Amino acid sequence: MPAPSRREEDAGPAGRGGVLVVDKPAGPTSHDIVAVVRRRFRASKVGHTGTLDPFATGVLPIVIGRATRLARYLSGADKEYAATIRLGQATDTHDATGAVVFEAPAGFPPPAPDTVATVLGRYRGTWMQTPPAYSAKRAGGVRAYDQARRGEAVELAPVSVTVRELELLSMEGPVVRIRLVASAGFYVRALAHEIGLTLGTGATLDGLRRLRSGPFGLGDAVTLDVVAQSEIASRVVPLDALLTDWPAVGLTREGADWAAHGRHVGPAQCADGAAGVPEGARVRLLGPDRRLVAVGEAGAGGVLHPAVVLV
Repeated sequence: MPAPSRREEDAGPAGRGGVLVVDKPAGPTSHDIVAVVRRRFRASKVGHTGTLDPFATGVLPIVIGRATRLARYLSGADKEYAATIRLGQATDTHDATGAVVFEAPAGFPPPAPDTVATVLGRYRGTWMQTPPAYSAKRAGGVRAYDQARRGEAVELAPVSVTVRELELLSMEGPVVRIRLVASAGFYVRALAHEIGLTLGTGATLDGLRRLRSGPFGLGDAVTLDVVAQSEIASRVVPLDALLTDWPAVGLTREGADWAAHGRHVGPAQCADGAAGVPEGARVRLLGPDRRLVAVGEAGAGGVLHPAVVLV
């Protein structure tokens, strides 16, 4: 059988590409999972929509082929987590993989669940979070974790984050289990550390499972052993099924051709009109066959501006 062309490799068995949702196990990095999927699909264009730390598990959407062009939009979605936090201990990484930097005396009395629930309430809403020193954030052009591993002081600027939901699930002694929904870029490790500071007990993230990333949940996910099966292509969410919460505008044949070449299209090139799409809204541009041609933004006067072409 002749080797596939580069275009075929990029598309993979998913056609024009799509998203494979993997239930990441503990141990491998997110890049390790990307490498597994790349080998499985013989695809040169593969990425993910939001890193999970090696010890964490759960939903990791992998973008394949032309879907990699949409990664920036997919990665900006909210994430949902179930987390286990251990009070009475703090580490340099803010999770169980780090070196212990504080340990409460044996037999210390954990705070009451009501107290913990009250403290959690302080972290709902929008606030400024300082990323952990052991993170991929850059400080002075260098990865923060590289500086931290060399024993250098790391200064990272706080960033705005939003916690939409945060609830106490259970508490057994010093072990606290919570569920939260937070904006992209949120560090659950940093939240655990902050909770420990507020309670005065110290705290570290003992376990983390991502339940949802944007529209993708555990019900959509496959395990790594399933990735090896021949019928895995059927589990790829196709390109045309992505970003369906955005308004869709059908284009004429001329409009689809213009959009495919990155040209702006106006009402005359819209088969079903762009009326009702507010200026500045992100839109999906569909061809006469209802396939996704491009995504972009609605401008003034019903003009649509393609930002990412997908044909």
